[in-house]
Amino acid sequence: MTSRGKEAIADDQQADAHLGEVVLDRAVAAYRAAFGSRLIAGYALGSLAHGGFSPLVSDVDLGLILDDPVRPEDRMAIDTVSRSVRAGGSALEQRLSVFWGTPATLRGQSRGGRFPPLDRLDLLEYGRLLTGTDVRSAVARPGRAELLVAGAEFALGYLGDDVLTEIRTPSRLVSCGPRRVTKIVLFPVRFLFTAETGQVGTNSLAARHYLASPGAPATSLVTAALAWRLEPPADHEAIVLVSRELIPLYLHYVDDHIARLRAVSQYRLAGSFQRWRSRLLA
Repeated sequence: MTSRGKEAIADDQQADAHLGEVVLDRAVAAYRAAFGSRLIAGYALGSLAHGGFSPLVSDVDLGLILDDPVRPEDRMAIDTVSRSVRAGGSALEQRLSVFWGTPATLRGQSRGGRFPPLDRLDLLEYGRLLTGTDVRSAVARPGRAELLVAGAEFALGYLGDDVLTEIRTPSRLVSCGPRRVTKIVLFPVRFLFTAETGQVGTNSLAARHYLASPGAPATSLVTAALAWRLEPPADHEAIVLVSRELIPLYLHYVDDHIARLRAVSQYRLAGSFQRWRSRLLA
């Protein structure tokens, strides 16, 4: 690729990210108005923090840290502001995802908020301060076992019956559009990366690591899914590739996690993954 071509791609990526930044700016202003001096800090998370943002498929992730203690009305206030931003009407506004906590909850000293271990790690490794004072030094870093369990529980919750049907019915999955397809393909790749490295599984890092793994199945599908985040595929092309490689990818992921979960004595979760495996093959 020529230097001019690389510059054009970089310019396009900056323009794409700007669309997400507009949503973040609006959300931060709304939360400042709602919480005033209790809003200690606001951070860009996800692909708007670590790169690879795509307006076609990406979420707009925002992290908030409020002053202690957590109040009973905080969750409702967070949700109310989030709904008001999503009501703006654009696709990106509707994809706003807000994580929140207080210094005490992020240190693990009290309960409350919404900052799962995987997102707490994202805050620590990539969080970009948008407003307030950076207080990440007080955030507890999740350990490997905590990340493994959180990722497994999320997968079992998110990738439920509807997703199982989509995995086994490629035409239905592809008809849901590139956002859905790329998430379903790249989620297990990212979980595998985090389980092995203890690091945030960004799409690019996780895919590169996966594609370099000897004997990993579904490499054509993983490579294609990265490209589909930027440009939707032809339906026929996607259906053929998903039909051939998606179930092998999930079996690889499930088998890996069954072994990892048993190794940390998470036998209940390992059993759930074993039942998931049987249903994939049914």
